[in-house]
Amino acid sequence: MLPLEKFWEKLKGLADSTDGGNGSNETVPALSAETIAYLRRLVGEPASNLLLYQTALTHRSVVHDPATQHLVESNQRLEFLGDSVLGLLISDYLFRTFPGSAEGELSSNRSKIVNRKSLAGFAASMNLADYLLTGESADRNKITSSDSALADAFESLTGAIYLDKGILAAENFIRKHVLEHENFRMIVEAEHNYKSRLIEYTQSRHLPMPVYSVLEECGAEHEKQFTVGVSCSDRHLGSGTARRKKDAEQLAAKEALSIIDAAEKEETPI
Repeated sequence: MLPLEKFWEKLKGLADSTDGGNGSNETVPALSAETIAYLRRLVGEPASNLLLYQTALTHRSVVHDPATQHLVESNQRLEFLGDSVLGLLISDYLFRTFPGSAEGELSSNRSKIVNRKSLAGFAASMNLADYLLTGESADRNKITSSDSALADAFESLTGAIYLDKGILAAENFIRKHVLEHENFRMIVEAEHNYKSRLIEYTQSRHLPMPVYSVLEECGAEHEKQFTVGVSCSDRHLGSGTARRKKDAEQLAAKEALSIIDAAEKEETPI
């Protein structure tokens, strides 16, 4: 992947002006030696701004806890930045790794990788929950088992690594903990291939293969929209509209599966 240093250095300069969302005069409890060792295993040396990483690990329950009100900021701002860094790095990887994939497929795959459940899984593999800072009056077990809290912490940590060590370090972190994760391929290949799922349905019931046909084309050549229908045994099952035929076919298959599911619930399958 290209580092895109110039763009990211400009963004980093803007973010640095806020000191990671924390003023240098704030009073915050020190990270434990165990947590510091954990962070250094993750990001290597030097981790020059431990306060930044502490913010990344700070759940919002800390901010609202009377016992720790001096912690002014949670990891929510870093989550915002980390989400953008993660989105760019994953988009760049997918764009270069799957040159034959259409825009819709790339977007679908990115969504599957960066959704709450997937990110929580990556965080769990890193034992990130063990190092989250939570409010004393909060239900720690509930927070550390929450997909949302784990996903937020993963994105926040990505943002902190970017601010502290730059885009290449963030890229290395994402490569190690996302792209090389044992479940990565399964996540990419899961779910949203509606055409494959529709084929599996028809084959399991010894029905003819689904047939896709273009029902309508509209718009100028450079912004044409295709409406595609899918049928089986000459019965129309669904349709979809998109700028690419492949994407329209996926949407048609998705609608067909929804109709089939509703029909089966009423015990009137195709």
